[in-house]
Amino acid sequence: MDALWCVLPAAGKGVRAGGDRPKQYQLIDGRPMLDHTLERLSAHPRIAGFMVVIAADDRHFGAMDSIGGKPLKTAIGGGERSDSVLAGLMALPASVGDNDFVLVHDAARPCVRLDDITRLIERAGPVGGGLLGAPLRDTLKRADAECHSVATEPREGRWRAFTPQMFRRSDLMRALRLAAEAGIVPGDEAMAMERAGASPLLVEGSEDNIKVTTPADFALAEFLLRRTR
Repeated sequence: MDALWCVLPAAGKGVRAGGDRPKQYQLIDGRPMLDHTLERLSAHPRIAGFMVVIAADDRHFGAMDSIGGKPLKTAIGGGERSDSVLAGLMALPASVGDNDFVLVHDAARPCVRLDDITRLIERAGPVGGGLLGAPLRDTLKRADAECHSVATEPREGRWRAFTPQMFRRSDLMRALRLAAEAGIVPGDEAMAMERAGASPLLVEGSEDNIKVTTPADFALAEFLLRRTR
C-alpha cells in the first residue's frame, strides 16, 4: 500500500472545552493543539500529506503549506463533522485515487501513537478499512432522566471508537453522501460505512489516544504528549 493522505476535520467550535477560541487552537504546552496533532502525524512514514478542514470564518489557523516535509492543504468545512470530512475528501489532490485509502483523524487527538497507526494500516487495509478503538472495560450503567442508575448494561462486544479511521476514498465519500441524503448525521466515519453495508475492522489501540473535550483534558494531554510517541 502506498503512503496515505490524512484528512483532519477542524471546523468545529468545541464549546465544551471553554476558552476564547475553538479547542483545536487552544494551547497545550505553549502551542495550539492542532500543531501537536499535525506534528505527531507527520512523523509517521506512511502518511504522505494532510488536508485540514477549517471553518469559513477561521482566524486562527497558521498559514503553512507543509509540515515535516509533507504537503499540507486546507479546505472549508460544513456545519457537521461529516460535512467537513466529505469536503476534505473532495479537495484531496489528483494524486489520491478513488480507490486509495485515506486516514481521517480528529484534530483533538494529539496523543495518538505511531505504532497504533502502523497497526491500523497493516491490519485494516487487507479487509477494506477499519478504525482504532479499545474494548469497553468499565462497568456500563444506564441512567434515567434524573441520573439514577436503573440498569447495568452488558459490555461484551462493545468498543470505544478512536481515530484514525481508514477507508477507501470513494467508499467513504459514497457512505457520507448516503447518510446526508437520509438526513442522518454519523458520529464518525465508521458509522457512515456501517450504514452503507460495511463492517469496519476494529483495531485495538492505546487508551491514551484521548480526545480532548473538557478543560481538564488539556492538562492530561500535555502530560501524555511528553511521554508518548
